[in-house]
Amino acid sequence: MERTQTLGFVLIFVVLVAWIWLNTPPTPPPDKHAAAARVDSAKKEALPTPTPSTPSAVRDMTPADRTGRFFRGRDTGKERIIVVETDHFRAELTTRGAAIRTWELKQHSTWDNHPIQMVERTTGDFGLLFGTMDGKTLASRDLLFDAPLDVRDVRLDDNNFEFEIIFTLPASNGGSLRKSYRFRNDTYGADVRYELMNLAAVVSNYEYQITWDHGVPFAERNSVDEAGFAAAYASAGSELTEIDASSLTEPVTQSLNGKVDWVATRNKYFGVAVIPISPTPEGAVLEGHRTAAPDEGVVERYSVALRMPYTASAVETASVRLFVGPLDIDVLRSYGVGLESIMSLGWAWLIRPIAEWVFLPLFRGIHYFIPNWGIVIILFSIIVKILLHPLTKSSMKSMKKMQALQPMMEEIKEKHKDDPAKMNQSVMNLYKEYGVNPAGGCLPILLQLPIMYALYAMFRSVIDLRHAAFVGWITDLSVPDVLVTLPFHLPLFGFSEVSGIAMLMGITMFVQQKMSVKDPRQKMMVWMMPIMMTLVFNSFPSGLNLYYALFNVLSIGQQMWTNRQDGEPLRKVEPKKKRSGGIFRYAKDMPRLKR
Repeated sequence: MERTQTLGFVLIFVVLVAWIWLNTPPTPPPDKHAAAARVDSAKKEALPTPTPSTPSAVRDMTPADRTGRFFRGRDTGKERIIVVETDHFRAELTTRGAAIRTWELKQHSTWDNHPIQMVERTTGDFGLLFGTMDGKTLASRDLLFDAPLDVRDVRLDDNNFEFEIIFTLPASNGGSLRKSYRFRNDTYGADVRYELMNLAAVVSNYEYQITWDHGVPFAERNSVDEAGFAAAYASAGSELTEIDASSLTEPVTQSLNGKVDWVATRNKYFGVAVIPISPTPEGAVLEGHRTAAPDEGVVERYSVALRMPYTASAVETASVRLFVGPLDIDVLRSYGVGLESIMSLGWAWLIRPIAEWVFLPLFRGIHYFIPNWGIVIILFSIIVKILLHPLTKSSMKSMKKMQALQPMMEEIKEKHKDDPAKMNQSVMNLYKEYGVNPAGGCLPILLQLPIMYALYAMFRSVIDLRHAAFVGWITDLSVPDVLVTLPFHLPLFGFSEVSGIAMLMGITMFVQQKMSVKDPRQKMMVWMMPIMMTLVFNSFPSGLNLYYALFNVLSIGQQMWTNRQDGEPLRKVEPKKKRSGGIFRYAKDMPRLKR
């Protein structure tokens, strides 16, 4: 292996370290003095209403002070729970705020095998925020709605396909706020309709907000890793706005004005989106905050809101589509509004197209016939190796030529050791004389970088590989596998769990380096690069490490087969003859015409 290829490996390592540093959130120490940020403070500030009272002041208020004169007495009473179950989820709706109390996904589980819960159990979610003419800022979750008494728990299936329920909040002026949910058995979510009837004397500021206040509860073992994916989004036209809470002390807030296509929030594999149907929102508000968790963990919570116009008509309606489910790219695409853009699939200009339109369809196509995702990855490695075979073969030939030129290069370096410029020129002339491209051995490696990044992004974020087992201790191809747990944390790299597949990948890399490196001055690279790459890849998804371990095994076999072939003798390349004169030369050779 020549110096240029060594440089290529070093550059790959630098890029990998930079990639991990840029994409891995820091592990913050527990902050016992971090102030708890109010989730809906930004949304309330968007409404030009008086500042809400402090919690202690709220406890001292009378019911009339808390709710105002329009909804007096509606903050107390007994709530009713109505259960709606489909093939995809089980949701509990409550008359308190006509909100969603729980939402369990039936086909997915947490890392410790509990049902995935999409709503904070203690608070419920999905409500309205509005100001009133008597100077109050009210959240619908604090008010009790009425619901039909004859409505019982509902189970939807192919025979009982749809269900609708209407909640009503009467106002003292004779008006009312109605909120209806329409569920279908084949969707992750519901169509929701609001009706503001004769509330012109109640609702102030010509605006109200449809809110999702508490984000999506975390569901993975590594909260720091999951926090790296958690975010809130708003889509306006072709632009995607994203906020990411990275500070333990201050929440992050973003307010948008104008037409908004949708708002959304997510954790690593699951998300919530509110998609307006009519009328067009006047803007959106996003807010997020980050708090410390036990064992040096972190938790991020995000709130999103659509700012809806209110014209004080006798009857005004607003319709939205609510999505609460897994970040499955096909499901997100089915909404037809670009909701799939919230998935973390790498750089949009290069990596994402490879992951989204090449790897994921290919993986799912293979998986259609083979249920084990580990075997799918193995077959994928073989396919990639076959596709890259011409480049790899050319690279190996170039490396053999470089090794054959090594004695002549040593002579040149010894001859011109006092004149570096002349030495470099003579080496370049030697390359040209024998038709050797010094960068030929690095080209296949560089071409694999986008493949590696796309696989890295896909294995970490695509829900297909979540909890996908392979063999033995490899129970989840989307996270690092754990073969051994050390009694200490490794300095600098900060991990104590050792990946067996990463070790296998390092061993295969060592064997490959041993077969390739012939220059005695580069023997350090034989063991240094495998060790460093093993440490780096230890925190990578086991599916990605499986791909590279097998790819290395295939490369070793190809190298052994190439070494057994009778190599072509090193020959000088005949210089191309220059043909000068162009059209004038041809004109000169043509017979002259007689006049």
